[in-house]
Amino acid sequence: MDYVRFGRTGLKVSRLCLGCMTYGDPKWREWVLDEEQSLPFIRQAWEAGINFFDTADMYSLGASESILGKAFKSLAISRADLVIATKVFNPMGPGPNACGNSRKHIMAAIDASLKRLGTDHVDLYQIHRFDPGTPMEETVEALHDVVKAGKALHVGASSMWTWQFATMLGIAKAKGQTPFVSMQNLYNLVYREEERDMLPLCADQGIAVIPWSPLARGYLAGSGVGKDASTLRGRTDAMTADVLKFGSAQDETIRSRVVELAGQLGVKPALVALAWVLSKPVVTAPIIGASKPHHIGDAIAALALKLDAGMIARLEEPYQPKAVAGHS
Repeated sequence: MDYVRFGRTGLKVSRLCLGCMTYGDPKWREWVLDEEQSLPFIRQAWEAGINFFDTADMYSLGASESILGKAFKSLAISRADLVIATKVFNPMGPGPNACGNSRKHIMAAIDASLKRLGTDHVDLYQIHRFDPGTPMEETVEALHDVVKAGKALHVGASSMWTWQFATMLGIAKAKGQTPFVSMQNLYNLVYREEERDMLPLCADQGIAVIPWSPLARGYLAGSGVGKDASTLRGRTDAMTADVLKFGSAQDETIRSRVVELAGQLGVKPALVALAWVLSKPVVTAPIIGASKPHHIGDAIAALALKLDAGMIARLEEPYQPKAVAGHS
């Protein structure tokens, strides 16, 4: 496993991050694995050298964080060896202040997350989405206070418009407050809208980029979308088909080229799709999911798969701009 600097910070993270939305309570999403089913994947990731784990309070309404905390304890992993990231924004209760990026919600949410994770701090605390109902200055200052209280080491953000992220970067700099050091955005072969503005901004500012859904929620690995998908998640995850709308004619052309190249190289399509993301210098650590025994092994193998310029050009050639998605 390779370890890289997290943007311009001194933090070192594994080249892959294990996303933990899959681990929690099947009552939340039917494709989610329960605690007993989840532990082997967390153990496998750790033993493979992955030290970076990403979750969020809203994943299974807190159960993902709880499972992750219990797993670290049962595996007797030193807190100093872990890089734990979680997120805040989505509703965690019925009350009007139980969501968003207000000072009130952030202060309550960080304490609840730490309790579930069984730790006194997270390494990265991220706003899961932009909150148009809260002044940016309030959000930036609240996150700064979370860091100054020792409850987080760094702060980051996730999918939003570039102007929103740039404005918050400017607010933090102007006020001498804790800067955002990372962007967790949607980026894969069938969704490249981030290449317009967000990725150039991150490259210019030294922001760590940790893409979510580098395999397009399994679509590029061959799961398909909708009732004919080969996986339970592919058949039941409404976000894949209805929000992100993977599976268009353009997407199918790109996916067919992924499959074609995988056949030529003698590897699985998932390796080609992930290797493409890893080939981008701006990308720090893609966030991978794992719900089957081979998923982590495949992701590790993708680290060694180097695509040449011709391969990359053929994979990228069919792409045409599409509607921006993933901001809500």
